Amino acid sequence: MDIVSPSARAAALWTALFLILTLVLSLLVVRQRSLHKVLIGDDGVPELVRAIRAFGNATEYAGAGLGALIMLAVSGAPPLAVHLYGLLFLIGRVGHAVGISQTTGASLGRSGGTLLTWVAFIFAITVLLFDAIS
Repeated sequence: MDIVSPSARAAALWTALFLILTLVLSLLVVRQRSLHKVLIGDDGVPELVRAIRAFGNATEYAGAGLGALIMLAVSGAPPLAVHLYGLLFLIGRVGHAVGISQTTGASLGRSGGTLLTWVAFIFAITVLLFDAIS
């Protein structure tokens, strides 16, 4: 008998994909550090600054984002809701990372990624509150 719910499996998938994104962003920071021989800080190197912020911003959202994913799974949200949240959250974070990696100014990737992340959060908030009060 399988005791792992379909929602938990969905959450595991999106968690793994987010961890892959985090690892890739971390490797991009290491690559920039190596290229520019900067061990600590950013030494004012624009490419390194952008790589650090792309990684930092993704990890700043990770706690709340993955926490919501876990709560959706354990609260009994349908697998489709978990998948929709995971998709919105991951695409939002990838879009933001791509946008901030290309420029420190405004970009479609940055603003679109932030918007999708917020939409994912609002979706999770709605599902979790509905579940909590029903």
